Amino acid sequence: MPFPIKICVVCEEEFELRPDKPGFANRCPKCSTPEVDEQASSKARMDADELKSVREANAARRQAIKDLLYSRK
Repeated sequence: MPFPIKICVVCEEEFELRPDKPGFANRCPKCSTPEVDEQASSKARMDADELKSVREANAARRQAIKDLLYSRK
């Protein structure tokens, strides 16, 4: 069974949409690979205060979900 032929939205070239293709389904492998690399490199490191606030927010979120799920009425 042949793979479907798609047209890249960036460079407008035809490509085969394969199951193991990296990136987006509407972009060819050449156009979607650099964007994946940019996302990985743009991830900024957090300092201790930011990590603490994120941890506290996650703990409060988990507690609220527990209260909603297991509260007896």
